[in-house]
Amino acid sequence: MSNRAVLEVIALDAQDAVAAQSGGADRLELVTDMAADGLTPSRETFARIRDAVDIPLRVMLRLADGFSAGSPADVDSLVRAAGGLRSEGADQFVLGFLDEAGNPDLVTVERLMAELPGCRWTFHRAIDRAADRDSLRKQLADLPGLDTYLTAGSPDGVDDGLPTLLSEARRSGEPGYEPQILVGGGLRLEHLPVLREAGVEAFHIGGAARPDGWERPVAPAAVEEWRRALDA
Repeated sequence: MSNRAVLEVIALDAQDAVAAQSGGADRLELVTDMAADGLTPSRETFARIRDAVDIPLRVMLRLADGFSAGSPADVDSLVRAAGGLRSEGADQFVLGFLDEAGNPDLVTVERLMAELPGCRWTFHRAIDRAADRDSLRKQLADLPGLDTYLTAGSPDGVDDGLPTLLSEARRSGEPGYEPQILVGGGLRLEHLPVLREAGVEAFHIGGAARPDGWERPVAPAAVEEWRRALDA
């Protein structure tokens, strides 16, 4: 079905991954430590999830809360983690870093790209904290493998960011706007009709897949509800 919307679900472990796939997820974002908004999982966790499901996996590359890549030593650690995950078989990633002025940290992104040739990746919600979203998109436009922006349109979530999301969806295909918009961050079912009408075709949920909170695993029924809403 060519117009099937993409549903990406956050998974912390293999149990989450199996539940999300059974509920109808098309892809998983693999993270650890949601108290810090999602950090890089271990190679071992990636391997267990890879062996448990057969849908695409995008692995978070982020070692600390916030949108700075940190010190040179922190960046070295991140590059090593990326290389380790790549050698374990990971081939899709999620990353995004800003400098102190809110511009994209191209040096760090390009160092990671050097470790991940041929891999596809998402620039995550750092775009929602950027000094200039349009400028960021144009600065990243020529980086290999960038096929997705995970965004709520605003640091405060989809409610606040909806006008920005609709505006950017209308620009799809323009320079810097070729990557798919993956909407996530305070996304609710009632947002879907207006976003789908605008041509948005990819959606990202975390807490919405866990009605009992982050201490509990993904609920297949919650994922199924989103799948049905997207397929309606």
